[in-house]
Amino acid sequence: MTTGQGWPVAIGEAARRTGVSARMVRHYESLGLLPQVGRTDSGYRQYTEADVHALRFIGRARSLGFSMEEIRELMGLWQDQARASSQVKRIAQAHIDDLAERIAAMQAMQRTLQSLVQCCHGDQRPECPILDDLAAAGDSHQHAQTLSNQ
Repeated sequence: MTTGQGWPVAIGEAARRTGVSARMVRHYESLGLLPQVGRTDSGYRQYTEADVHALRFIGRARSLGFSMEEIRELMGLWQDQARASSQVKRIAQAHIDDLAERIAAMQAMQRTLQSLVQCCHGDQRPECPILDDLAAAGDSHQHAQTLSNQ
């Protein structure tokens, strides 16, 4: 944030200062993550220094993969000086657990695809275990397991 520049600022400047697009700024406002911002007589949004700080908070939380509901809860805790840090830690730990599950699922997908790629000759023949596995739809997990055991 540049000092010496007046507040409030228009949405474009708020977006520039936070690294959050103007479209997302409007979206966060519509979700109630930001309090209703002031407007000029001609209807342009005007963001205060506190709004810009909140937008940075939201942007950082999004970059760490928190959901909008988690961000809403974290913002409430951030603004509550009487909060217990255990509440914040609980939210962060639940997010870590969710990320670990998603990472494990992606690693399983990677292993399956690696097995399929290894089974594919990658030549001019039309036979392709990758396409066969995709076409097996309901049995794709079993099919990939069969291929990886060959």
